[in-house]
Amino acid sequence: MKFDMTAAWNEAMRLIAANRQVIAIIAGVFFFLPYLAFMLMFTSEMASLQAMQGGDPDPSAMGEKMIGFYASIWWVILLLAVIQGIGMLGVLVLLTDRARPTVGEALKTGAKLFLPYIGAQLLISVAFGLLLLFPFAVGAGVSVVAGVLVGIVALVVLLYVFTKFLLTPAVIAIERQANPIAALGKSWRLTKGNSLRVFLFVFLLMVAVAVVGGVFSMIVGLVLALGGAEIAMIGQAVTGGLVNAVFYVIFLGVLAAIYRQLAGPSAEAVRETFD
Repeated sequence: MKFDMTAAWNEAMRLIAANRQVIAIIAGVFFFLPYLAFMLMFTSEMASLQAMQGGDPDPSAMGEKMIGFYASIWWVILLLAVIQGIGMLGVLVLLTDRARPTVGEALKTGAKLFLPYIGAQLLISVAFGLLLLFPFAVGAGVSVVAGVLVGIVALVVLLYVFTKFLLTPAVIAIERQANPIAALGKSWRLTKGNSLRVFLFVFLLMVAVAVVGGVFSMIVGLVLALGGAEIAMIGQAVTGGLVNAVFYVIFLGVLAAIYRQLAGPSAEAVRETFD
């Protein structure tokens, strides 16, 4: 089966529209509010780091300050990852479960599947880390040119691996797959023969969301800047939270649509068709 981008987009929009009220609740609680709180808590620190970057600082000193900043708020980043991870799984359950679960039931399922999800993400992160470190090792041991060439190859492989494992959250949430390795393997098999098409589809989606979100944030920022620095800061946090929530909803709808198209109709759907 060849992956159909248009059909996947239409299916994603249909799924989101059919569940828009419950999806809006989860998006608000799990994607908008946590991101808003994060931005309001640390906007001033991040703004100071950005100001330092604009002043042409010492790269090593700048890197140390950034590492120190993120190291000091590791628990906040971890909490944000847990909240958004459970929300992601809950949204995928709501979008695809034919039993029509309530928001509470979907989130309960998402919480139960969070550990397999985070296990799969850790395995993917290890693979990405090795791919990113390999070019530096080659460059240090052979030559800078060799490191650059190997880096280009590693980037291509990284994007390929990213695409192959893209459906892992959908496999975990939709199939209730509690084995992270099995979920990774199923995602790899589902994308077989369609990796390039799936990558292009997701890449175009991310570019479109980034452009629209960037323009929206810029316009809102310019308007709110007229009210002073404090209002502008709050407005940027609210805008960032909205863009974050919209991105997650669209991305998860697309993820569910890709899974449905590549996995084919479920056994339950086939039985309902012939009953």
